[in-house]
Amino acid sequence: MWKQAIEDAVEKTRLNIERFGDAYPQCSKNDEYMLLPNANWTNGFWSGILWLCYEYSGDEVFRTAARRTVDSFKERLDQQIKMDTHDIGFLFSLSSKAQWMIDKDPAAKQLTLDAADMLMRRWRSTTGVLQAWGPEGDASNGGRMIIDCLMNLPILYWAYEMTGKQSYLDVATNHANKSRRFLVRGDDSSYHTFYFDQETGEALRGATQQGYTNGSTWTRGQAWGIYGFTLSYKYTKDPLYLETALRMTRFFLDRLPEDKVVYWDFDAPIHADTNRDSSANAIAACGIHEMLKLLPADHDARGWLQKGFDDCMSGLMDPEYSTIQEPEAQGFIKHGSYSVRKGNNPDDFTIWGDYFYLEALMRMERGHKGYWYE
Repeated sequence: MWKQAIEDAVEKTRLNIERFGDAYPQCSKNDEYMLLPNANWTNGFWSGILWLCYEYSGDEVFRTAARRTVDSFKERLDQQIKMDTHDIGFLFSLSSKAQWMIDKDPAAKQLTLDAADMLMRRWRSTTGVLQAWGPEGDASNGGRMIIDCLMNLPILYWAYEMTGKQSYLDVATNHANKSRRFLVRGDDSSYHTFYFDQETGEALRGATQQGYTNGSTWTRGQAWGIYGFTLSYKYTKDPLYLETALRMTRFFLDRLPEDKVVYWDFDAPIHADTNRDSSANAIAACGIHEMLKLLPADHDARGWLQKGFDDCMSGLMDPEYSTIQEPEAQGFIKHGSYSVRKGNNPDDFTIWGDYFYLEALMRMERGHKGYWYE
């Protein structure tokens, strides 16, 4: 069934190349993706989908389109278009780093290293974190870290492997350690964001930007933690990262609803209109699959992890969520959430949900590992 799902995604992407042109999809409205210029945190996921489709099919139409996005990302970096963000790893791991991994193009490698250097500028030594958003000293966002950033750290780990420059590794591990200490709660749930005093580095408070309340557990944030800590373990072999990923995964899986697709926040009131977040399922599935690759064959977590992966994916491939039976659909999975609490939530396709869903399918079919490490 996953092979059918991949081939369906490839054909949808082939049509989307013509539909989207040089624009970038983010979320959909009335079953059509809303298109944006290359100035958003989500743009790299379209590039990643194109590269995955090329690797699966070998069709040059996908490679040509993917390379065109890499050219766009070079222009974005050169012109400093909306680069005051930690999401540089999302943007360049799935575009230029993917090109380097597939084509071994030295220009793509250099562009990715330049992007890693851009992310390094967001390191704040006083607080010991990579600042999530805004310029240094920003009154609202200075001293703020968010759990999503764990998925941006792989570009720094990779840059260390490519160059041997210790500062890349130091920043990535210090930020991961701080995330483990302050974003993961004692019950293995997570804060979305945490604030530190910019002047003293003192820990202030946990909060949310996307979740139901400051004390709730935003499901996509929990999924970012699952995959992000797993990737930190992959790069560093620090067992504390694996332990954290496993604990966060157990929390996530223990709260899967009957149809196996999570709601947008684990603490949101559940009623007929409560939004799901299919993208959180897809992200968690990729993290779980990566853990299964890393764990020894006799590890006692393998059984429940495999069941959890199967549950997450079977939920997504159900017709309630999958568009396999809808050839004209632009997205791969329905009922993704963006920012429910803020009212910016179409309850439809999300480009990051589509990317991680396709990555998970490629993991099942071909043992693919995404573009987070070589």
